[in-house]
Amino acid sequence: MTRPPFPHRHHLARCLLPLWFCLSALAASAQALPESISSALARAQLPLDAISLLVVDANGLSAPRLSYRAEVLVNPASVMKLVTTTAALDLLGPAYTWRTPVWLDGPVVNGVLKGNLVIAGQGDPALTLEKLWLLLRRVQGLGVQRIAGDIVLDRSAFAPPTSQPGDFDGEPLRPYNASPEALLVNFKSILMTFTPDPANRVARVQIDPPLAGVQMPSSVPLLSSASADGCGDYRGGLLADFSDPARIRLAGGYPMGCGEKLWPVAYIDPPSYAARAIEGLWRNQGGKLDGRVLDGRVPATSPSFWVSSPTLAEVIRDINKFSNNVMAQQLFLTLARNTDASSPASFESAREVLRGWWQRRIALAGTATQALPVPQIENGAGLSRQARISAAALGRMLQVAYLSPYMPELMASLPLVGLDGTLKRSRAALASAHLKTGSLRDVQAVAGYVHGSQGRHLTLVAIVNHPNAAAARSVLEAVVDWAAAEANTSGTNALGR
Repeated sequence: MTRPPFPHRHHLARCLLPLWFCLSALAASAQALPESISSALARAQLPLDAISLLVVDANGLSAPRLSYRAEVLVNPASVMKLVTTTAALDLLGPAYTWRTPVWLDGPVVNGVLKGNLVIAGQGDPALTLEKLWLLLRRVQGLGVQRIAGDIVLDRSAFAPPTSQPGDFDGEPLRPYNASPEALLVNFKSILMTFTPDPANRVARVQIDPPLAGVQMPSSVPLLSSASADGCGDYRGGLLADFSDPARIRLAGGYPMGCGEKLWPVAYIDPPSYAARAIEGLWRNQGGKLDGRVLDGRVPATSPSFWVSSPTLAEVIRDINKFSNNVMAQQLFLTLARNTDASSPASFESAREVLRGWWQRRIALAGTATQALPVPQIENGAGLSRQARISAAALGRMLQVAYLSPYMPELMASLPLVGLDGTLKRSRAALASAHLKTGSLRDVQAVAGYVHGSQGRHLTLVAIVNHPNAAAARSVLEAVVDWAAAEANTSGTNALGR
């Protein structure tokens, strides 16, 4: 059931934001860039019109400290995940969980299930290998050692994907390209662990999860290290071939100096992944299956048990800290599923829910005269060439979120500059900030909150769209440092503080 929007007792946002709108109308839209930022752009060989910027007090009390091309629609890359996760916190609430129902559709007699095991996907973004193992362990805990029927998977909660994993950038084996589905098992990926065994001159290979009907190597030759660091391009040296869904080949070897390494790879045949993983893990746990794993629908009876996901607050931490694309898409589709469970959720129905939410909560935000357009959102993850939003629109949304009851959950989900997530290696020298990053070919972006030493908090949005955007990391760090210095100033702005 859809939760109500932020409680009406939080009138502060409605009182303060119109004041910011009036003040921002007086600010020059072509405000000159600070010298530190324009110099960073020059060093990166980026023109001044490559960047859109907004730095403004998070509480909406004052005019923007910096507004530069803030009204221009730009591609935000993964910063678009902020829109998805903010809407989800508002519409679903931070304690929301996904519940995957399981049926033992028949009696259990002497360890044999005289019927089918039925699992219905409900869009859980975090149904990992460990959670699946526990689900099947729960089945065994109910006395089932052998399934006389089939394992039936109901994936009807989401519409079938209309794209292929390699459509975006031609990299179908990259886990970030996995497409969403109602029963998303372990992100449709395998994890290969390579462990040197010098005594036997091999590297042991463990591949998880075990996939039914897929041959997997258990070891590869151990090679003397040829590179200066003792490892080099170990993945290239393995001569891996993932093109055959029924067999994973490793024709090369593994350098001794690499130590233990983990290599995640998307499975080449995504539609069969869930069935292979569930059957493989069931048999790996000692279970027997007389029938097959196939698609179907749930029985009319009540589920035998449910498997719950982590809370939404925990899920958005993974989405934003590590920019998990498929989890963001699962969440985006969940917005539609939560609004109307009578039909399969699709990206189009999710976009309709997002549009309605934006119009109610963000577009006007206390004023009837300066509505900002709904973001052009494709899949909720920002893994898109068509997605568009302005720095002004994103900044307004972040201000509304800052004044909401769920601000702590949203802020805690964002990477900390220089400490964790996608910003762990940031070299921004002055900043204490929670910021979401975005990166695509031709796009680099950051957006979130910068914290001052005296309790001030600024909303920051900085988006670079340019063929040379890959060189913009130092530019964004200069923006963050400039905003941090502003947050630490002790003077007053036009309104005073």
